[in-house]
Amino acid sequence: MAEFAGVLAGFGRALRAEGLAVGTGDVLVYCQAAARLDPADLVDVYWAGRVTLVRRREDIACYDTVFRAYFLGAEAASPEFATLTATLESDAVLSLPESASPGEEQETPHAAGLAASTADSLRYKAFGACTPEELAAIRRMTVRLRLTPPRRRTRRSRPARTGPIPDLRRTVRETLRLFGEPARLHRRRRRVRPRPLTLILDVSGSMADYSRALLQFAYSAGRAATHVEVFCFGTRLSRITDELRTRDADEALDRAAKAVFDWDGGTRIGASLAEFVGTWGRRGRCRGGIVVVCSDGLDRGDPDVLARAAEGLSRLCHRLVWTNPHPGGDSLGMSVVRPHVDVLVSGQDLRGLEELAALLPALERS
Repeated sequence: MAEFAGVLAGFGRALRAEGLAVGTGDVLVYCQAAARLDPADLVDVYWAGRVTLVRRREDIACYDTVFRAYFLGAEAASPEFATLTATLESDAVLSLPESASPGEEQETPHAAGLAASTADSLRYKAFGACTPEELAAIRRMTVRLRLTPPRRRTRRSRPARTGPIPDLRRTVRETLRLFGEPARLHRRRRRVRPRPLTLILDVSGSMADYSRALLQFAYSAGRAATHVEVFCFGTRLSRITDELRTRDADEALDRAAKAVFDWDGGTRIGASLAEFVGTWGRRGRCRGGIVVVCSDGLDRGDPDVLARAAEGLSRLCHRLVWTNPHPGGDSLGMSVVRPHVDVLVSGQDLRGLEELAALLPALERS
């Protein structure tokens, strides 16, 4: 943090040069706020300075322009930068050189901009081609992934200001309260409840390069919604929902890895899906819900068993989504399950997982 304080002080001087009233005390408060957050996260750095260094509303535009030029090496601020969504340059991981000194502060903004560009390119890089450091950065980016659980409209209704259903009972009661005077026609709207979401992850040897990232996605899904069940399979099915219910992401992934005995082993997709359909599926676990299977389709078992299991699973759930890290591959397993799959998406990189997260809310009424 001592090395990063020089960068924050330089940012304060850049704001002062553009006309903002930023004093030494404001910079000290800025450094203290950034120290309590994550100084390697551009979102935390942005909002720490936005709260401590900006005093007037009309200075926000100037602050955004200087921030983008200083930390990202951009000349002008784009409209999307003002919103600072979790999938923007906030995914960047700043890495300062150990030999940084106060005299080298002018090179730091350029290095931060390169780091932001590198982090953005990781979203399109296949998990199997990433180094351990890049996979660690991708896991931190996956934690910030915004996932909206799918929903469904129930048969029950609730009072609402506007809606297609007239609320005759409330309308009559209001009329009686007014001694027969005409009352406003009250309305009702159908209730909306989240659909159950079930994730079935392939953790066999052929999925070794992707299973860890998919497990991180499952952890983020469990944190975003309540009706989420997570299963893993290699040669047999294992439920890891309880292991992922931990606030610390690394601890949750370690507990889940220890609970699966056949991690990086063989593959029996058909038998594992058939076990899920015969036990958890018929108990109503996925009835009316969304089931996401993450697998490459390289099954060592009987293709007929896999076809029957996929057919039974598609009949039980509302929508069956299959995530394949090798979408262009034409394996025997994928050829027998493709007729029963509603949506086929890619899961080879972070961009594919973002598309899957954006796809789930669209399946609620489809």
